[in-house]
Amino acid sequence: MERKYFGTDGIRGRVGDGVMTPEFVLKLGWAVGRILCSENNNLVLIGKDTRISGYMFESVLEAGLSAAGVNARLLGPMPTPAVAYLTRTLRAAAGIVISASHNPYYDNGVKFFTSEGKKLPDSIELEIEKQLDQPLEVVASDKLGKVERITDAAGRYIEFCKSTIPTRIKLNGLKIVLDCAHGATYHIAPNVFSELGAEVVSLSSKPNGLNINDHCGATDPKALRMAVIEHHADLGIAIDGDGDRLIMVDDTGAIVDGDELLYVIAQARKSENNLHGGVVGTLMSNLGLEHALRAQDIEFGRAAVGDRYVMEMLKERSWLIGGESSGHIICLDRTTTGDAIISALQVLQVLVNQQVSLRDAKSGMSKYPQILINVPVQAKIDLENTPQIQQAVKDAESDLADSGRVLLRPSGTEPLVRVMVEGVDAPKVQQLAQQIADSVAAAC
Repeated sequence: MERKYFGTDGIRGRVGDGVMTPEFVLKLGWAVGRILCSENNNLVLIGKDTRISGYMFESVLEAGLSAAGVNARLLGPMPTPAVAYLTRTLRAAAGIVISASHNPYYDNGVKFFTSEGKKLPDSIELEIEKQLDQPLEVVASDKLGKVERITDAAGRYIEFCKSTIPTRIKLNGLKIVLDCAHGATYHIAPNVFSELGAEVVSLSSKPNGLNINDHCGATDPKALRMAVIEHHADLGIAIDGDGDRLIMVDDTGAIVDGDELLYVIAQARKSENNLHGGVVGTLMSNLGLEHALRAQDIEFGRAAVGDRYVMEMLKERSWLIGGESSGHIICLDRTTTGDAIISALQVLQVLVNQQVSLRDAKSGMSKYPQILINVPVQAKIDLENTPQIQQAVKDAESDLADSGRVLLRPSGTEPLVRVMVEGVDAPKVQQLAQQIADSVAAAC
């Protein structure tokens, strides 16, 4: 069945429009309480990022859960992966995060975790959607849910993050510039790295409700790059607004993306006989990652774009490490979901163990030139059964041979076809991408 409200990562939209209204989110809280909670466990945790609308949605979620007879515990500003961890350790029936991740402040969303700290399966999301179509019924007054605040949530999560690397690992002598995107990690990430011994220079750690992800964080690391050079730092760490996406910067100011970070973690684990399988990327992962892992005799699988699909393939293959170029990195032997702080610690552990810089650690992987062209389309187009498009793709693949690849996919959110070509020869990659894009445009 097709979902009406849920996207690839919960429910998201512009505040005040569509689903992101107080009325809808109140009923969503009620529906979630009805589906995910039981008499044996009627506790739900609520965390949020630093958007100004988080206060409003937190209040209506409380009301909806209470109407369903569910008790809520408020965590305040808290990274998405922290809510997953606390849901599991506090034995809650579910965790709720009010966040639109890397989007601007005027968007917001709601996403959920099971009692095990994992994202909801499609079947449960469909049950919640069915419940949303039912009239809201309030339980008897003596059964209404209660709300309390957990005051030590940040401290609990800080200690958990530190526990994901061996106690012998210290970051003494490392100077790190840290960009928290004015988001949910602003009061957590600086403490994690400084308590492990690093000298931390903090950027974008003063949220005001409106500045989350505003020219900062993992989606815009320009300021971080300049600060690393200005402060003569060893590296930089950029986190997105809700704390699940990581981009790093080496000592020269060069960006180190999710593909390169996956390589750093995987090659180190392979050398320690601690990889336990292969690595999962996505259809958009750079071919250079695949070739670099192959050179280390590490298997590589490509999932559909989206961290939930990476997670699905990891489970199918019983592997532990996966992620996306954008910086969603999953280490299933450390936690249950993508976590920027924990992923950064895995990289820093490699640097300390191998006594190398981030620049040296990533040097075994060379990224191939990759061109992405978004072609506007008027209506849905059948890419596989349009002869001129398939011929253009076939010609490009023949030209690239084993030194590149072609990917066409319709956007899931916009009227666009995304044309991606990558290969060793940058001018050829640009030429072939434009030829395919022209054939798509002509077919429309």
